[in-house]
Amino acid sequence: MGGCHYDRKLLDEMPSRGLGARNANNMRASTMDSVWRLFDGMVERDVVSWNTVIGGNVESGLYEEALAMVRQMTHVGLRPDSFTLSTVLPIFAESGSVSNGKETHGYAIKNGMDREAFMGSSLIDMYAKCTLLEYSYHVMGRVANPDAIAWNSIIAASVQNGQFDDGLRFFRQMLQWKLRPMAVTFSCLLPACAHLNTLHLGKQLHGFIIRGGFDRNVFVASALVDMYAKCGSICIARRIFDQMPSLDMVSWTAMIMGYALHGPVQEALSLFRRMEMDNGKPNYVAFVAVLTACSHAGLVDEAQKFFSNMTKDYGITPCLEHYAAVADVLSRAGKLEEAYDFISKMHIKPTASIWSILLGACRVHKNGELAEIAAEKIFELEPKNIGSHLILSNVYSATGKWKEAAEIRMVMRMKGLKKQPACSWIEIKNKVHGFVAHDTSHPCYQKIVDAWETLKDQMEREGYVPNTTDALHDVEEEQKVISLSGHSERIAIVYGIISTSPGTTLRVTKNIRVCVDCHTVIKYISRIVRREIIVRDLNRFHHFNDGQCSCGDFW
Repeated sequence: MGGCHYDRKLLDEMPSRGLGARNANNMRASTMDSVWRLFDGMVERDVVSWNTVIGGNVESGLYEEALAMVRQMTHVGLRPDSFTLSTVLPIFAESGSVSNGKETHGYAIKNGMDREAFMGSSLIDMYAKCTLLEYSYHVMGRVANPDAIAWNSIIAASVQNGQFDDGLRFFRQMLQWKLRPMAVTFSCLLPACAHLNTLHLGKQLHGFIIRGGFDRNVFVASALVDMYAKCGSICIARRIFDQMPSLDMVSWTAMIMGYALHGPVQEALSLFRRMEMDNGKPNYVAFVAVLTACSHAGLVDEAQKFFSNMTKDYGITPCLEHYAAVADVLSRAGKLEEAYDFISKMHIKPTASIWSILLGACRVHKNGELAEIAAEKIFELEPKNIGSHLILSNVYSATGKWKEAAEIRMVMRMKGLKKQPACSWIEIKNKVHGFVAHDTSHPCYQKIVDAWETLKDQMEREGYVPNTTDALHDVEEEQKVISLSGHSERIAIVYGIISTSPGTTLRVTKNIRVCVDCHTVIKYISRIVRREIIVRDLNRFHHFNDGQCSCGDFW
């Protein structure tokens, strides 16, 4: 390829084939037969005609044929242009051939193509799919006049690689360039709001979507459903879902998973059955959603039935997510031996995360013997898994084995493992405030303490008694109660109460599971202050209202 040798090195290792020699048994190739015949009959073939056939091969999944044609194209004296290179770059992204992608990039630089928006977009996508985001950023910085497609590419690259703030920053820059967002722009951006749990930004994007006339687009509407559900507004998510003119598998699944995370399990099951009737064939993601709903409601029989139907009626081979959901529902229900047998008989090797489900349930149900077995499995797979060390230590503490708990903590120190601090976040007037346990750094700390003491007095008058079962330290009971009072979600909620007007809904996110005592406390607070308090923890959403929680005390 002129100054670029990536195609020769790669393609010389592949079986070559003449343009007229086609495999009639290849179903994908058969769709291209008429194109190949027409191309074979052309007297003169320019770069455009070669690119057309190369692009057709790529779209049909005939990657070897596409790359072979690039080689043959150079042999007849034609130089690949930016379209040629952009067409084959996705092949390298899918195969993980980063070195070939970099060589293509080098060829583009030598020939002045990398500054073109079209070429830049393809390079950005390729590097992003290879998780080399810094290369994507470098490419974007060299594009002379990025168009909407280039901006969409860098936004998608950022969000797909977990750099959500960067994705939003690029969107703002795109607007500053006076470029009109497209439907795909919002499909890429809304997941960023969902992950960051920034409802105010999501609502602003929703406003852009309505003004741009994209709200009837099925992909954008599905992304809105997912965003609102993950930001705690399940009612708005359902309203958008009901207004969609047509529903695809993504929209059905987003709504079912939303209900699974928020608690109304019967709504989730009802939607799944409606989807079966309307669409006929749920995919594996839809089954992940409905099994998650079952696990969050403790529906053991229903989960096992869905798992069986998935394989028998729909021919879907279970993946890790399906196994995890069933293991979770068995473990939560206290069927620990049954969960152990289920995990042990998986057709694929259980991962550390699967064994962690059982280990976590052993802590709740105080089964030290099975906890040690599960922990040993995890240590074999991930020797430096911090969570498993902590949970096993907590199992020992919960059963009074303080010596064993201390030994686990010592092992953690020897391995250099540090516990992730428990953190909670609350959004007040479009600003996110973060708190860690026993946080004294906030400017309003004393006001928070005073307000908490007042609330605690009211709770105790109404019958609140601290539950210290999750205060897993070998200290006096009074010290355990003090420890519970400093949990981060309580600090965030109290700050929300003193910082907003009466009746305002409070939305808090926590990076670990809500403890039993905090769950009880928040129920009391919701009744005392007469507010809805929505807490998103590691497992699900909790909607506290008038002393009750949407989870039904099962989480």
